[in-house]
Parts: sequence; structure tokens; C-alpha cells
Amino acid sequence: METGEQIGVEAVPYCCSDFDGGETPARGLAIRTRKARSLSTSSATACDYRRNQSLHGPSPVTTFGPKACMLQNPHAVMHIQDPASQRLTWNKPPKSVLVIKKIQDASLLQPFKELCVFLTEQKNMIVYVESKVLADPAIAGDESFGAVIQKFCTFREDLDDISNRVDFIICLGGDGTLLYASSLFQESVPPVMAFHLGSLGFLTPFKFDTYQSQVTQIIEGNTAIILRSRLRVRVVKESREKKGIIMTNGDSEGSRKSMQYQVLNEVVVDRGPSSYLSNVDLFLDGHLITTVQGDGVIVSTPTGSTAYAVAAGASMIHPNVPAIMITPICPHSLSFRPIVVPAGVELKIMLSRDARNTAWVSFDGRKRQEICHGDSITITTSCFPVPSICFRDPVNDWFESLSQCLHWNVRKKQNYLSSEEEEF
Repeated sequence: METGEQIGVEAVPYCCSDFDGGETPARGLAIRTRKARSLSTSSATACDYRRNQSLHGPSPVTTFGPKACMLQNPHAVMHIQDPASQRLTWNKPPKSVLVIKKIQDASLLQPFKELCVFLTEQKNMIVYVESKVLADPAIAGDESFGAVIQKFCTFREDLDDISNRVDFIICLGGDGTLLYASSLFQESVPPVMAFHLGSLGFLTPFKFDTYQSQVTQIIEGNTAIILRSRLRVRVVKESREKKGIIMTNGDSEGSRKSMQYQVLNEVVVDRGPSSYLSNVDLFLDGHLITTVQGDGVIVSTPTGSTAYAVAAGASMIHPNVPAIMITPICPHSLSFRPIVVPAGVELKIMLSRDARNTAWVSFDGRKRQEICHGDSITITTSCFPVPSICFRDPVNDWFESLSQCLHWNVRKKQNYLSSEEEEF
């Protein structure tokens, strides 16, 4: 990783359970407490549980990156968070920011340059940018921007670890930039501020016109956030290599290889290029609950319920609801409806023994791969959510997106009846 200067990194506390119920040791960090108008009721240390016995899911980690955390509520008597009370604060003033820009989008060049100049020259921030962003000739060839580029810290996806170096994230683009930001962090995610510079913008509440005042407010802290839960996914595959076992981002289990992912929207299992129906078994906490016969199945978070799932006929769930949505894709059954299960359950998907073909799986539309007989996909709620910064608050922002992006319940108004018409 190329860096412009030395950066002091503090340990981030976290505490969560593995799939088998084991715990990851927590690392300590002193958290400053102070009075506030509205406060969180969640505790960062309240995560001593067995995931497969919890009906409400794991308590999400409430420290985000090296310096951000949830504002604590000293008067908390319950562990159910009020969405309106979730606010962001800083243990120390933020010094570094990751700027994510949609690649090869000419319309974003000017906003990207303006933002980077503002962050480096006016706010004295350390700016992280992905190497392939700077490879764009329109950026690399801009001599007037060269002095700013020299101050950047660069990284490469899947090669450099920036999890403990970035204090918060700014996304320029559409919803895909937020999904990409989530994929870069497999544990604690820094707070994310997303500007609507793409097409749909359901997850990007900020307008770029007033970015200076909005970014300044985030740096000062005490802003509303929404914790978007993620799915922790483990794919275990039978090794089909004749010459030993291949390890890929996971653990070895005899003749098998495993991979793990953090998913913000959904896990999609489908029939791929085959003309046959997919035929996969769905287990919940070790019990077979149904066999999916159709084009596939979507397992989504509440955030993902307004993406592929809603197009397949699912209900829309507010991101603060602790739940997992299971939605069939074109099931060959009149009675197979989407269902919502508690966030704490563990789902497993496997090819049925009599399946005629393999299946394919993707994670937030990426990392697509084939699933064969003997392979398994285990899914549960992650204890590392994505802290998304709100424009107003979690409830109003969500309904605003439903109205503006999906045109929820848009209908021509019915005319009222006059007194003469009522007589008839």
C-alpha cells in the first residue's frame, strides 16, 4: 500500500460469534460518554450469545472503524434500539477518509476533484483512493489536479487492508458504490456518507450541491445514522481438485474449501444457464423447512428487501427491523410466498439429492460461482453492520426513498363528492 505519511491506528473493539457458537475475543477501547438529545440503547459489549439460539439476532457492533462509535445512553433500560435515537459520535476527531467513486463515469470527475480538494486543503484530511480510480486518464492527465493526487493514499481491492486506517467513507455514485464500500470491510465498517450521483439512489440520501456543509457536519459528529445489517455467508465446497486442496479466504475442512463473505443486500441462488428448474433444499437451524423448485431463491437483509427481492414479490422491510427475508424466484408452486424469519436463525442451502443440474450463487451481484452436489451455503446475520449516515433520520429517509425512487403508492387522487352528487 502506498501512503503519503505514517498513520497511527488504534484497535477497534469487536465481539461476535462464529457459526458454531464460538466467540471472537474483544479488544478494549475507552469510549467517551457525554449527554445528548437522543441516545442509543445498544451496547458494544452485549454479544455473549449463541447465534443459533437467538430469536432476535446478534447485537450489532457499535464501533465503526478506528474512531467512530454510537453515542451511548446512560438511561437505557431495554436493548431494543429506537431508530430515531441512533446517532454517531467520534472518540477522536476523524483524520482519514476513503472516497469511493464509480469507475469510468465522466459525470463524476468534477464532483470527485472538488471533494478531494476540499478534504485535503480545507479539512486537512488524509484521503484514501483506490488505485484504479487514479488510473483514469482524465484524472491522471490533469496537471492542475496533480498536487492533490500526490497527497492521496492508494490501495488495491483484495490486496491491501485498510480496515483500521479509514475513519469514514464518502461514496460518489449510485447504490452500487455503497455495496462496493461494504465489500471492502469484512469486519467493522467505518461510517458511510453516500451522495446521490447515480441513477436510482435509494441508499444515497445526500445531494452534492451542499457537500461542504454536509461533510463538515459529519466531521463534527452527532449525526443520525442507520445500522444496515449484513449477512455473514459461508460457502463450503467439496474439493474437486485431483492434486490437493485449494484454500480461498477460508478454512480447510478435510477435502473441502470454504469462503466467507459479508453481504449487504442479498444472496441469490439461481439455476444459472440451465433450462431445468433449480432444486435446492433450505434448512433453518438444522431442520429442512422446504425445497425450492423454480428459478431460484433470494435471501436478503431488510436493506436488500427493496432491491431484487421486491421485484420478485417480497415485502419491503425497514432496515432497523431485525429479520432475514426469504423470497422464491418464479417458484413452480401457487402457495410458495416470501417469508420473514428472525435475524438470529442460521439458514443453509444445498442442492437437493435429486437435482437435475447445478446452481449458481452471487453475493450483492458479485463473486458469482457454481454450487454442486455436496456444497453448502450457510447464512446468518452478521454482527458487523454498515453504519449509513442519514440526511435527516432513519425513518424519514427511508420513506423519502420509497416515495422518490420507487414511487410507492403513487396514484391519481379520487375526486370528492359534492353535496348534489351525494344525494344520488
